[in-house]
Amino acid sequence: MTRCRVPCVLLLSAAAVVPAPGAVAAQRASCPSPGAVRPTVVLVHGAWADTSSWSGEVQALQRTGHAVRAVANPLRGLTGDAQTVRDFLRTVSGPVVLVGHSYGGSVITNAAASDPRVKALVYVSAAAPDVGETTGRLSGSGSALGGDPAALYDRSGYPGSSGDAADLYLKREVFRRSFASDLPRETADRLWASQRAASTVAFTTPSKAAAWKTIPSWYFIATGDRIIVPSSQRAMAKRARSKVTEFPGGSHLTLISHPDAVTRVIEDAVCSVR
Repeated sequence: MTRCRVPCVLLLSAAAVVPAPGAVAAQRASCPSPGAVRPTVVLVHGAWADTSSWSGEVQALQRTGHAVRAVANPLRGLTGDAQTVRDFLRTVSGPVVLVGHSYGGSVITNAAASDPRVKALVYVSAAAPDVGETTGRLSGSGSALGGDPAALYDRSGYPGSSGDAADLYLKREVFRRSFASDLPRETADRLWASQRAASTVAFTTPSKAAAWKTIPSWYFIATGDRIIVPSSQRAMAKRARSKVTEFPGGSHLTLISHPDAVTRVIEDAVCSVR
């Protein structure tokens, strides 16, 4: 597939989020082509989330016959988390489209390195670090995570942690206001109460690889994202020469509030695999 020399940007209007059923059926009927090997879509969640954050995308992809798996991301540190995903990929046969949300973008950036079966990367409101960059430095100017840590997180230790390492939980108001701002309050409160903690090490470990330099990539950017701000995501997408889709509004959890829009981008990446 020919990669974009500059970012290819698709702006979704409200009407374009859910296209006409006939158009969708026609696209899916021709993709992948008859006889082609269907890739497996592997979904990697981010911090303060779990595999259930992909439920809408899993349902939509399975409904149209795609093989899909959501992987539990340990959220303990970039090197080990990437190895966990890399080990999981060894259990999957055939080509892979690897998708990461938020911190999961850093994980797939490392897990896909030197794996020839990964044919496409999809970044969903995600970080896409270069070698030596940390996830924590990629949230961008104006991110809600740039405030006083004591006002952002509840901290706790965990077995094996040392030094300043600790588990971080987002405080409820931060979760409501900045993480899940386009979800109903009841839903946001439920997700806050069941959030997975993320170790500080996950955000401070330098990336050892940048798989987007050699693997075609897609980028889904919600313009209302307050965690990894859109300007930061656009800069990462530009250097990766990603095909970009911008969703008007939304939040950092647009994968939950608008899974159909995210699924369309994933399916576009799937259709590129020949």
